[in-house]
Amino acid sequence: MAGVTDAPFRYLARKYGADMAVSEMIASQAMVRNVGKSLRMSDTLADKPETPLAVQIAGGDPEVLSEAARMNVERGAEIIDINMGCPVKKIVKGQAGAALLRDEALVARIIRAVVAAVAVPVTVKIRLGWDDETRNALRIAAIAQEEGARLLTVHGRTRAQMYRGSADWDAIAQVKASTALPVVGNGDITDAEDAAAKWRASGVDALMIGRGAMGRPWLFRQIDELLRYGKQPQEPGVAERYAIAREHLQLLLDFHGAVSGNRLARKHLAWYTRGLRGGAAFRDAVNHSEDPLGTLQLLDDFFAPLLEAQTV
Repeated sequence: MAGVTDAPFRYLARKYGADMAVSEMIASQAMVRNVGKSLRMSDTLADKPETPLAVQIAGGDPEVLSEAARMNVERGAEIIDINMGCPVKKIVKGQAGAALLRDEALVARIIRAVVAAVAVPVTVKIRLGWDDETRNALRIAAIAQEEGARLLTVHGRTRAQMYRGSADWDAIAQVKASTALPVVGNGDITDAEDAAAKWRASGVDALMIGRGAMGRPWLFRQIDELLRYGKQPQEPGVAERYAIAREHLQLLLDFHGAVSGNRLARKHLAWYTRGLRGGAAFRDAVNHSEDPLGTLQLLDDFFAPLLEAQTV
């Protein structure tokens, strides 16, 4: 979720039902070199405290990861999450993310070093393995437990799959059954009923939702209400969808500044308007809008006839 789970997105996720949100993946080398953009990725909204603040770091050097973990804790992180699951080529070429699954000894050294470096809980996110021939999530879970990790998140695909095919929740269930660690299941959760079915069938302790919540932060509320109270999920009306999209746009502008915030908003506004009448033309206009006030006006003008149609 790099480029997505910044402070505005995490705030909205929690506002609409997520119990916790994790930062964008931060490259440990960039963090240690004090690259400003990397430092910014773990920032929170000034007037909206985020607790627990969970920061995800990536890299392949135990010492550098440990230093990055210490720096984040000094900046307020209450949980350090080590990414061992990112499948993106640029990341695995740097011997980080899912590439680590090919070196179990290095996995052990990294977790051991980071756990020793900070006093806050250290968690780990993995995939099922590098490919189907080398699935080793069960062994990685055992290593994580032995080296002091406090929680394990498992995405139900191998690195070779990227995001193709379907997440293997039976394999996630096997990891859960094999370890004393709390296990969070992740992969292909798109609606509340699907989330409830995966949660019950796998026995996991919690669910992580990523792509399914893009442009749909209310998904967390729907899942929470179904699991806690048996309440059937209700889709937000046009007025609520408009209010959330506008709030998100304003938060992006306030947090990132007018230029960066406006550009980052384009993908979010595209997600918020999926399936709505006139959405394609709106998205084209937004993608060419360089003026934040113009983008706000485009959003208002897009939703105005949809809101009017509801009152007729």
